[in-house]
Amino acid sequence: MTTVQKSRNSPPPATAPALRLVIDAGSFVPYYEQIATHIRNLIKEQKLVQGQTFYSEGEVARMLTISKMPVRQAFQKLRSEGLLVIARGKRPLIGSGKLPWNFQELRGFSEEMKRRGLQPSAKVLSLDLRTPDATVAQALKLGEGGKVYCLKRLRYVDTEPVAVVTSYLPATIFPDIQKQDLEGQSLYRIFEQSYKRRLRWAEEVIGAATANEEDAKVLQAAVGSAVLLIKETTYDSRETPIEYSVSVLRGDRYTASVISVRKD
Repeated sequence: MTTVQKSRNSPPPATAPALRLVIDAGSFVPYYEQIATHIRNLIKEQKLVQGQTFYSEGEVARMLTISKMPVRQAFQKLRSEGLLVIARGKRPLIGSGKLPWNFQELRGFSEEMKRRGLQPSAKVLSLDLRTPDATVAQALKLGEGGKVYCLKRLRYVDTEPVAVVTSYLPATIFPDIQKQDLEGQSLYRIFEQSYKRRLRWAEEVIGAATANEEDAKVLQAAVGSAVLLIKETTYDSRETPIEYSVSVLRGDRYTASVISVRKD
């Protein structure tokens, strides 16, 4: 096991403590995982606190006398957990552990994560054609006999499960949607490019809930743990509701961020 001391050539930020980073060159655990775990533990122990200035990738790499690649991977992992806030040209800051979700702009999950510099992915859990219940039918303004595709997907950020999203899609608007790449493409991209439905706006209802047994299992969370529940109806440029979705996001990773403006 190798202990690496701080380099004298790289003065730390004024508010950052000595990391005393230790990496085990003989371990099967990748370097980036060891680095992320060490920093995560410092945050849990409150030796690093929210808003505190942190070291750069280059400084940590020099401390460990390794390349920047595993440090960058560790930083991205911690960023996906909301534990590091990274802005171009600035030193990283210790985060709150939760990622704010901005509801002021209409973006799909993939678009939002890529905007943050994170890597989104998806796994289809189920897809079937069904008669909608009253809530779904009303949200999508479907007449009697209308059918919907019910698409349930597990969403990942940097390979970690963070949300279960169930989308209800009118079958008349999205025929043969099962033939689309529902794991490799953003659903909004499919709407706009494959079905020529330009998105205009969405209405969201945001609330708090607890994870049931099914969602907790796929999200790798405890049953009864806090989740953010979002019910959303998305409209196209024709003012037609084209998607009703129910998203269950891990409460330890996400918070809602809404800006309110007082009108005169």
